[in-house]
Amino acid sequence: MRLLFSPLTLRTVTFRNRIFVSPMCQYSSRDGLPTDWHLVHLGSRAVGGAGLVMVEATAVSPTGRISPDDSGIWSDVHTDAFKPVASFIRDHGAVPGIQLAHAGRKASTDSPWRGAGPISPEQGGWQPLAPSAIPYDSGYSVPRELAAAELDKIEEQFTSATHRAYEAGFQVVEIHMAHGYLLHEFLSPLSNHRSDEYGGTLENRLRFPLRIARAVRDAWPKEFPLFVRISSRDWMEGGWDLGHSVLLARRLKILGIDLIDCSSGFVVPDEPFPSGPGFQVPFAAAIRKELSMPTGAVGYITDPAQAEQIIATGQADVVFLARQMLRDPYWPLHAARSLGVDIPWPDQYLRARQ
Repeated sequence: MRLLFSPLTLRTVTFRNRIFVSPMCQYSSRDGLPTDWHLVHLGSRAVGGAGLVMVEATAVSPTGRISPDDSGIWSDVHTDAFKPVASFIRDHGAVPGIQLAHAGRKASTDSPWRGAGPISPEQGGWQPLAPSAIPYDSGYSVPRELAAAELDKIEEQFTSATHRAYEAGFQVVEIHMAHGYLLHEFLSPLSNHRSDEYGGTLENRLRFPLRIARAVRDAWPKEFPLFVRISSRDWMEGGWDLGHSVLLARRLKILGIDLIDCSSGFVVPDEPFPSGPGFQVPFAAAIRKELSMPTGAVGYITDPAQAEQIIATGQADVVFLARQMLRDPYWPLHAARSLGVDIPWPDQYLRARQ
């Protein structure tokens, strides 16, 4: 048995293997509601053999969406719409998960195939919210700086979304603290210029993201695992760095977070972003080694032997696949064959196994 295909248990949830589907925005929701596209897109990855199938960044409020076409879970109608998605994933052997998010100053943009730029209220957009009134880039709306009292409301939105995720049938929640969205904006000195208790020092910049993590952990059933996705570093001088991420992860571990999903970047435009197979894996390895805490590696993981090597050498406990899962929903089945591992196939597909 290759370690990539060994089960992993976090709290009371057992994942059949270490191949996790990253949350990937599909820009195919209507008023935040999942559509048939989501059922087929996410369901096919469960049929394809993944251990965890994660719903895309799902907004805790309408203004927390990246675009008008993004997923949301701010009402009971959204809860009911997600129930068949979570049920199908679970019925086909994968664990259903959902990433809860608030887009912050990167909200109110168009879908990628329509240019991905900012959109005005007349085009269906809205004024973004952020720690500081600093636009993401030239041409973007100036976000409204959140008052301290408004943070209570956002905390309530995350708490309510967490309860709804449970009612919808999800068994994993991931808090999005990465990629320049709201919680990462609080963490990074590049986007947080506040002068109150939520800005300035590292301790102050940690304060609100840790509040959200505590609130979500308290709202989420103790028997179910809770993940946090972080940008392990900003690829810009004077930004968030790996040392800060180790400190954040240590505090998250104390709060009961079960796994750190280690990505990087995207808090400011034009970062000198490196690329290449496994370039973010050292972040997961560093946090795992420093804290003896489960981590997930992500980014340009495409080859079965590469994925196996990451797990077998103790660099991470799981691998999150994104683009490769878009190219091949059945990558886990094909990876098992490549590595000489015998895993079950769906009964309906057995005639194609040999």
